[in-house]
Amino acid sequence: MSKLWTNKTASDSKLEQKIHAFLAAKDIELDKELICFDIEASQAHANALASIGVLKGDENSKIQQSLNGLLQKIKDKQFELTDKFEDCHSAIEFYLINELGDLGKKIHTGRSRNDQVLVATRLYSKQKIIQLIELNKNIASTLLAKAQEYQFTAMPGYTHLQQAVVSSWGMWFAAFAESFIDNIDYAKKILHWIDANPLGTAAGYGVNLPLNRDLTTQQLGFSRLQINPIYAQNSRGKFELSVLSCFKQSMLDARKFAWDLSLFSMTELDFIKQSDVFTTGSSIMPNKRNPDVVELIRASYAKIQAAYQEVENLLSLPTGYHRDLQFSKRPLIEGISEALSCLDLLPELINDLTVNQEQAEQQITPDMYKTDLSIEYALKGVPFREAYLEIKNNTMDLSGYTPDKSIQNRTSPGACANLMLDELEKRLLDN
Repeated sequence: MSKLWTNKTASDSKLEQKIHAFLAAKDIELDKELICFDIEASQAHANALASIGVLKGDENSKIQQSLNGLLQKIKDKQFELTDKFEDCHSAIEFYLINELGDLGKKIHTGRSRNDQVLVATRLYSKQKIIQLIELNKNIASTLLAKAQEYQFTAMPGYTHLQQAVVSSWGMWFAAFAESFIDNIDYAKKILHWIDANPLGTAAGYGVNLPLNRDLTTQQLGFSRLQINPIYAQNSRGKFELSVLSCFKQSMLDARKFAWDLSLFSMTELDFIKQSDVFTTGSSIMPNKRNPDVVELIRASYAKIQAAYQEVENLLSLPTGYHRDLQFSKRPLIEGISEALSCLDLLPELINDLTVNQEQAEQQITPDMYKTDLSIEYALKGVPFREAYLEIKNNTMDLSGYTPDKSIQNRTSPGACANLMLDELEKRLLDN
């Protein structure tokens, strides 16, 4: 098949084939994620062309019908992108030309592959951020349920991986619940920030047509127009970084959560248990169950961080489109896919966790009540620093303290006896 943008005078040599393979890279596989969005944008573009008289009403109807047919064929797996096409953009155009002849050749009037990939990527990113928001809601909700279940169940709190003060499992689960609620808010801000329509900016300089960009903005569900064509090109990579950043936030929390689980499930601590469905056996040691799922969740942050850095390192470019930017597609799509598949496991993993209450409470030592005692001295009028030194330097009678007493006395907002779970639930519902 002749490529739409090939040099017609070039020979079909092995060198040309090699160069084409290099230029196409993984675009065909990656474009399978984008083609439906590209079709949606093509439909909006055709409507906009019809609104200014470039397409007649019946011509637009035929194009819309043909594009709907292509969408259905993709869903039914009757049409597949292969390397006979350069990319999804050329595949759509070839399909229209094959179906409609010369009419299909009109679809590219007033647009470029540059604004095509921009708008398809923007629509793809919006959908994926919405999926991320829903996953964060599910994760946060599951964590809040666990916080409620273990609200007053004692555990040792740590700083520097050293025992610090008495804490509760409710507080630990609530900490991660609040972080994932914050992730929802952050993702919504990024969603708003990228919600700008680049279609109609062409190759970065506009076109000599009164394109109806307000119509495409409305039909594609964007909240605003990305006005300046040069900025539309300059935003490629910049917007992808912002999208990856909101996935990074969730994955950062997933990594910390997985790290805690790795520590808490050590044989020496045995604070928390997972069922066999989330662990695997050893190939040589019959006594072993390995927390492989947790460890791969922990490792997955590295992939989204690598994707972010790969895109960031591409952006040392002057104004305008450069082919370097083609390489932003793979880390964006693969990074998002990796993050979503990882985060999708978290609610079921959290539900599966069982706290070993007796074992966790046994690790609470009398020294961990000294902070409580210093506060009590301060409440009696002893300057805190004097109370601190007296308790630190002297043997104190701590026999009257228990984990339950320590938890119940921790009444500051957000602390063990005042987790404010209702407020966190409200924030989640408001999102």
